[in-house]
Amino acid sequence: MKLPLLATLTVALLSSISARAEVVIKDDTGATVRLKEPARRIVALAPHIAESLYAAGGGERLVGTVDYSDYPPEAKKVPRVGGYSRVDLEAVAALKPDLVLAWQSGNNMPQIEKLKALGLTVHVSQPNRMEEVASQLEKLGQLAGSERIAQQAADTFRKRLESLRAANAHKPKVRVFYQIWKTPLMTVGGPQIISDAIRLCGGDNVFGQLKQMAPTVSVEAVLETDPEAIIATGMGDARPEWLSDWDKWTRMTAVKRGNLFHINPDIMQRHTPRILDGAEKLCAHLDVARSRRPQK
Repeated sequence: MKLPLLATLTVALLSSISARAEVVIKDDTGATVRLKEPARRIVALAPHIAESLYAAGGGERLVGTVDYSDYPPEAKKVPRVGGYSRVDLEAVAALKPDLVLAWQSGNNMPQIEKLKALGLTVHVSQPNRMEEVASQLEKLGQLAGSERIAQQAADTFRKRLESLRAANAHKPKVRVFYQIWKTPLMTVGGPQIISDAIRLCGGDNVFGQLKQMAPTVSVEAVLETDPEAIIATGMGDARPEWLSDWDKWTRMTAVKRGNLFHINPDIMQRHTPRILDGAEKLCAHLDVARSRRPQK
């Protein structure tokens, strides 16, 4: 018996809607993440992931996040499930999330595997290049069902990134030491997104050959590389006190020329659209360093 035309069209329409509702994407580990429909309850296990979710239009679906998730201001009101390096698994499970967003290099990955073992759907991200921030926004939009907003945010990011790249494409290289902490003395290795930002600005990370994300180095190793500029981050906008510790090494080029700069870590060390704000400051600092070179 044939279905009436209206009924046939209705079935076809419902089938089409159902097919569009399913979300299937690969995360940055290569794992397939499958949702029957865009997630309605999301837990983000890193401050930058929560921030990017808001930027992608899915912030209203965030039901849990970790300590230091403070941007945008709405994120401060979201319940905490521990810190990004050690998550309270019971607290995560109690929120009954449709989706957990994890950070490969920052979260405790054995804990992430336990979340998967509990039957939770987990998407793991690891943006190591500036352009991958835009890709992450698009993925988050798919996962949260906010594709339109996410696409707009990704397009805006790409346009700003290309403008910054074009403006710095042919500038002379500046050897840069990027310091993220004092004790232990920590910097960024080649795979880290900050190294990509340094390259974007026409800089050369003096420890860019290291494969670790955040390697520990010695003062002697820094002196041996003789950076032309030191960029340091501390807590917020305030200049970190330990940046002045380099002043005693008067033979270092960065010290001789006064090229000791600082940037708020929130706009430089989070894989979010705001990293372009940090990159703009970084590029400006390197321009100052170039301007202080001796005239030939």
